Amino acid sequence: MALVTGGSRGIGAATVRLLCAAGARVVFSYRAAAAQAEALAAECGGAACCVALKQELRSPADGRALVEAASRVFGRLDCLIVNHGIWPAHDAPIGGMSDAQWSETLGVNLDSVFGLVRAAVAQMDAQPQTGRQRGHIVLISSTAGQRGEAFHADYAATKGALISLTKSLSSELAPRGILVNCVAPGWVATEMSAAALNDSERGPQIASVIPVGRAGLPEEIAAPVVFLCTSHAGFISGEVLNVNGGAVLVG
Repeated sequence: MALVTGGSRGIGAATVRLLCAAGARVVFSYRAAAAQAEALAAECGGAACCVALKQELRSPADGRALVEAASRVFGRLDCLIVNHGIWPAHDAPIGGMSDAQWSETLGVNLDSVFGLVRAAVAQMDAQPQTGRQRGHIVLISSTAGQRGEAFHADYAATKGALISLTKSLSSELAPRGILVNCVAPGWVATEMSAAALNDSERGPQIASVIPVGRAGLPEEIAAPVVFLCTSHAGFISGEVLNVNGGAVLVG
């Protein structure tokens, strides 16, 4: 069974669809998009194989609550895909960034991840092992976590932390059969990035520094995520898989 956080839209929804198409049973979380979430669950087969759970993710307690609820749905947890996150779209110079923005971004993008991972590892350790691996954890970072992002230091700091967390958890958990990896997307055409990508000036500027010449599609991020949750990725641990059209190479 796989748990996808932030699964009602964008990369999360594409991941849910691909996992279900591959035969997995999936639980995914959403915060406010109830209609989209229920429609996606129905599209993917309904309660027998795909269930949507409403859950805020702002704290370790929120993450823990989601894992506990999701594990009860199908009786176990084999894969955790941490996809949710926020990116405040307005530019915020560090000298003017509010305490509230910094705290909210870290709460959603990092604190809740600690709760999710801690609870998921406990669940994976406690349940019977059914394959070569005891479990898979995939964290979704960003190119911003590798090279930073001016005026979005809060977001970049959280995504860089997820890369470090991936490496730390890999060393700790791989000997126990839990493989932890990271996917780092660049610009992807989702609702979160639509304002920037569709802007008449900024959109072309973004495309100009992506060697393939465009933003990615959600499905192009979801496919590597799903791969990392399969036995084909059984010898991959602690890796950061860049899926960004070559953008991270050009600075």
